[in-house]
Amino acid sequence: MVKYHIVKRKGHEEHFDERKVYKSCYAACLSAHVARKDADVICKKATKEITQWIKTRKEVTTHQISKEIIRVLKRHDKNAAFMYETHRDVS
Repeated sequence: MVKYHIVKRKGHEEHFDERKVYKSCYAACLSAHVARKDADVICKKATKEITQWIKTRKEVTTHQISKEIIRVLKRHDKNAAFMYETHRDVS
């Protein structure tokens, strides 16, 4: 099993954790008042798409992942994509 490394904002690397993609997607969906059942379906699809996308990259940053999550979410629920994009922790 190949481990994909993500370059974090401060320059260090971390293993890709698809659970983080799912959790952030799910939180955005709930913030956009998407039903839990629908949010689960959307986020499972989005997580799968993001995981496949990462496999095509030699290196990926958290910023690139965020932009890709927004792009994917826009296809499934524009309000969730808006919440994801505008309500992120920027610390």
